[in-house]
Amino acid sequence: MDQRKRPTIKDVATEAEVSVATVNRVLSGSEAVRQHTRERVMLAAQQIGFYGMGALRSRVAAARSRYRFGFLLHQPGRAFYRNVAEALRLAAEAIADCEIEVRTEFLDDLSPQNIASRMLILGEECDALGVVAAVHPLVTQAIDTLQARNVPVFALISQISATGEVHYVGLDNWKVGRTAAWVFENVCRAPGKLGILIGNHRYRCQEMNESGFRSYFREHAPGFTLLEPVLTFESRAIAQEMTEKLIAENTDLAGLYIAGGGITGAIAALRSTGRAGKVVVVGYELMDVTRAALLDGTLTFIISHPLAKMAEEALAGMVRALSAPKEAGSVTTILPFDIYTRENI
Repeated sequence: MDQRKRPTIKDVATEAEVSVATVNRVLSGSEAVRQHTRERVMLAAQQIGFYGMGALRSRVAAARSRYRFGFLLHQPGRAFYRNVAEALRLAAEAIADCEIEVRTEFLDDLSPQNIASRMLILGEECDALGVVAAVHPLVTQAIDTLQARNVPVFALISQISATGEVHYVGLDNWKVGRTAAWVFENVCRAPGKLGILIGNHRYRCQEMNESGFRSYFREHAPGFTLLEPVLTFESRAIAQEMTEKLIAENTDLAGLYIAGGGITGAIAALRSTGRAGKVVVVGYELMDVTRAALLDGTLTFIISHPLAKMAEEALAGMVRALSAPKEAGSVTTILPFDIYTRENI
C-alpha cells in the first residue's frame, strides 16, 4: 500500500513558487490572479499529483478569456492561403491563457464589393477580423464601420492603409522587391530584359514590391531593361497565358519576377515553352508546387512569409487590441522574410 503523503495546497504553492494564498485564490476562482499564474499553478498541481485537479482545471478554464476571430482569405484552391489558414489554427491551439475560435472564410470573388460585404457580415459574428484585401474605398468604408463598432481589423500580407490606421502584420514589401532585384543582378549572366507579373495594382504589397524592385535597378544595375508589368488578376490561367505571351514576344528574356498571384500558372508556362531553367525566376511562398519548381530549376529563388510567426503575431495583436484597447495602439508588425533556393530546402 502506498503510504506517501497526499500533496497539499502548500505543496502546490511550493512547486509553483507562489504563495498559499495565491493557490487558494485560484481554487476559489478569484479574478485577482493573472491567467499566466493560474496556468502555472495548474501545471505544478498536475506534476505533483494534487488531489484537487478536477476543480483546479475547471476554475482555470472558466477564467480564460474567450475570443472568436474571423479571417477572410483568398481562393480555397490556392495552397498558400490554405497554409495560412492552417498556421492560424495551430497558433490558436498553442495559446494557453485564452481560448480562441478561428473562423476562416475563403473568397473566390475578390471584388471590393464582395470583400466589403463579407467583412461586415463576419464582423457581426466575430470579436476581431483579419483580411487580405486590395485597397479600395468600399473596403476602407467597411473597415471604418467595423472599427466604429469596436471590431479591430488587421490587414495580413498586404497593407490596407499607408498611415497605420489599420493594423498590419506582414513583410516590408519594398525591401522584398529590392531583395528580388539583387538576385537578378547577381545571378543573371549579363544584363537583359526582365518581365514582371503583378496580380492587381490595388494590392499595396505588390505595388511596394515593384517600387522597391525598380528603385534597386535605378541605383545599382541600370543596364537591365524592366518591361512593363503584366496583370494576372490573381488567376492561374491568366498568369499562364500572360507568361506564354511575354516569352513569345521577348525571346531574349533574361528573367521573370512574379510579384503577385498566379505563380502556378507562370511555372506551367515556363515549362510548356521550354524556358524552364533558362530564365532566372524569382517568386513567392514555399509550398509543394514551388518547392518542386525550385528543385527542377524552373524557379531560381523564393521569398516567403514565415507563416507560423505571422499567425502568432496576428492573434496576439488581436488579443491585445481587445483586452487593452487603450494600451494596444495601432499594431504594425514587420516580419523577417524567409529565402529559399534549391540548395536550402
